[in-house]
Amino acid sequence: MLRVEHIGIAVKSMAESQQLFETLLGAPCYKHEIVESEKVTTAFFQKGETKIELLESSDPEGVIAKFIEKKGEGLHHIAFEVEDIRAEMERLKSQGFKLLMEEPKRGADDKLICFVHPKSAGGVLLELCQTIKQ
Repeated sequence: MLRVEHIGIAVKSMAESQQLFETLLGAPCYKHEIVESEKVTTAFFQKGETKIELLESSDPEGVIAKFIEKKGEGLHHIAFEVEDIRAEMERLKSQGFKLLMEEPKRGADDKLICFVHPKSAGGVLLELCQTIKQ
């Protein structure tokens, strides 16, 4: 793993949360994106090397809506940048980590993504992400 790529935060209201984080970070949102496969709308912020991704459910039955219903708003995942997502998935599986998908899929911000189950990662949902080369 190369570095923490971003921290994902589940929010109920993108409008309210975006304003909050713009004020908190003193930086504007630099990108919005809808990820249909995950049923989310995202907003990205960057402060120095740190990126924050706000996640709002676009579907009442979506993963983020269910997460907020169960745990409330807040930290959803920590994403790690990797050079070769498939190799990293194989490495983690060989070490006993449970992955939530067999193949990486396209996520927000031009990334291939795969999630590591929180039960095998100390209770934290981890995301592996690899930049898609254009």
